[in-house]
Amino acid sequence: MNKIDWVDKKNLTMLADFYEFTMGNGYIQNGIEEKYAYFDMFFRSIPDNGGFAIMAGVEQLIEYLKNLKFNNEDIAYFRSKNIFSEEFLDYLRDFEFKCDVWAVPEGTPIFPQEPIVIVRGPVLQAQLVETMILLTVNHQSLIATKTNRIVRAAKGRQVIEFGSRRAQGYEAAILGARAAYIGGCIGTANTIVDRDFDIPALGTMAHSWIQMFPTELDSFKAYAKVYPDNCYLLVDTYNTLRDGIPNAIKTFNEVVLPLGYRPKGIRIDSGDIAYLSKEARKMLDEAGFPDCTIMASSSLDEYTIRDLINQGAKIDSFGVGERLITAKSEPIFNGVYKLTAMEEEGKIVPKIKISENVGKITTPGFKQIYRLYSRDTNKAIADVITLHDEEINDNKPYEIFHPLFTWKRKKVENFYARKLLVQIFDKGENVYDSPNVHDIKKYCNEQIDTLWDEVKRFEKPHEYFVDLSQELWNIKDELLKRHK
Repeated sequence: MNKIDWVDKKNLTMLADFYEFTMGNGYIQNGIEEKYAYFDMFFRSIPDNGGFAIMAGVEQLIEYLKNLKFNNEDIAYFRSKNIFSEEFLDYLRDFEFKCDVWAVPEGTPIFPQEPIVIVRGPVLQAQLVETMILLTVNHQSLIATKTNRIVRAAKGRQVIEFGSRRAQGYEAAILGARAAYIGGCIGTANTIVDRDFDIPALGTMAHSWIQMFPTELDSFKAYAKVYPDNCYLLVDTYNTLRDGIPNAIKTFNEVVLPLGYRPKGIRIDSGDIAYLSKEARKMLDEAGFPDCTIMASSSLDEYTIRDLINQGAKIDSFGVGERLITAKSEPIFNGVYKLTAMEEEGKIVPKIKISENVGKITTPGFKQIYRLYSRDTNKAIADVITLHDEEINDNKPYEIFHPLFTWKRKKVENFYARKLLVQIFDKGENVYDSPNVHDIKKYCNEQIDTLWDEVKRFEKPHEYFVDLSQELWNIKDELLKRHK
């Protein structure tokens, strides 16, 4: 697969909040730039009040971290600000990424408060990468999560990503389409995504094609002659039921069939799609084309698609654009990046951030996530955040408890445990091979199948358990008491 390396096309090392550099300079001035720190990326809530989110963007994160460097123009820029020391500029000139990084693999269902990326290394470096880690994972996880809601609403009908023209920028269109494929779309309207990621590009005609010809029938026949083996016709330019579908049927009979092919489908892009699709289905069936599919587009989302299906719409596939590629209903994935530990004389010293807002209190320490599955059903029971070197023995019962309401406890039996975080960098060396996007999509679908349907509800989903191990909870509780 010939994919464009976006990081090589431009130096993204400078895509960082300015305070990363002012702090970096300050670390050097205080002689602590090499002190080891631990940072967690996690998110606080699920978009659209959903039951789970989907991890995405790890491949692009790896490419970014592999290409960290500062060039002469970058150094000249910092010098021009007249606030950075020469020691800091020398450090940037000789910059070499040396951190360890762990991440949850792409396509994995993820939940609030659990670390989905962990960075361990010299504090200046671990701090520097904050902005891009958040930007990369927040964006693609948001789009993959929204897409999966739409795909699940379609109940097995195909969904195609149609959003390039509405995305907030070039890379949002490209990487958003990648994330949409992971989330369950079968393809994209975005051609460059097919070329670079091998994600099928799909599309036929716009209304302008039809308007270019003397009549709608002329336009249909012209298209059918060029693409008789893949003839999809857009039928709503003038009058869908009076003109569009009859002209499509005439084209199928007079052009497509004589050339030895069957028509593939029609697309409806406006009007009352539920009513029009039902009438179109009758007309196509009566004309001898029960195998001709019907696609719907036009500002769709999971709720509109669900309503269309509930109303008996005869739709085989959906093209979804702006409300998918922008996650219009809630266009923010609120991932954050927080310091959770430092190393002092070879020992890990947990750090905590406290707030009157309970949701903003961080979980200290160097951590791992275990997902517990029932051996009977293979369904996920709960996630347990542990210290990094803790082991959960799945050969004996294990007690989980709510991290806030600790009297809520449950003994889990007959389960197996799987670690979620995998190491992707070891002292700055990439040690993880990203799967191709087709394998990520397959894995994503398999992992979502391990969630109970109650967790997958659109409204008021069952809250999936994300608990702390007793040892980790003790550390957090002790720090809370220490800081009162």
